[in-house]
Amino acid sequence: MAASDVAGRSDATEASVWVRAAACFSRWQGGESAALDELVRLMTPVLWHTVRAYGLSQAAAEDAVQNTWLALVRNGHQVAQAAAIGGWLLTTARRTAWRTKTADGKTTAVEDTQLAAGLPPSAAAETSALEDLADTALWIHVRALDDRCQRLLRIVAFDDRPDYAGLAKSLGMPIGSIGPTRRRCLDKLRSSLEKGGQL
Repeated sequence: MAASDVAGRSDATEASVWVRAAACFSRWQGGESAALDELVRLMTPVLWHTVRAYGLSQAAAEDAVQNTWLALVRNGHQVAQAAAIGGWLLTTARRTAWRTKTADGKTTAVEDTQLAAGLPPSAAAETSALEDLADTALWIHVRALDDRCQRLLRIVAFDDRPDYAGLAKSLGMPIGSIGPTRRRCLDKLRSSLEKGGQL
């Protein structure tokens, strides 16, 4: 499978998540309460990966995601365009995670096996995306990378507008090093995929 094919499928899946989120939000604004449940099912896995990338414990990450949804219920009327809802949710989740991380310097990261146990049991957008990306082979290779690369690539994969200042502080690196570090991480990932026969 060519890298361009993987990237193309990833872009299409990502786009569909944002389009579906906008449609759900628009229906919810129009008075369809079940659309909010749909939006929660669709976006929670993305928000989960976003807040976990800040190194929060499982409990703190759950609180951050829940607080993001509470913020939407309280302030959703401030989102003028439905197409902006994905970005609004991600920005709110990032800010919540950063505040939590700053307030609690004792948070510890957990293994991916523990993370997987906390994910919702039903099929979600993130599950479909992983299946489309060569039956999860990509994420098996991502988990083989060092912790910094894993955190950086999770944010790049699930956040279309990363908060580079917050990310630099979280990873303990200069903001100007994020791009080159991301490139090196992607090169390591590509090399691992090639050795594993996925590319």
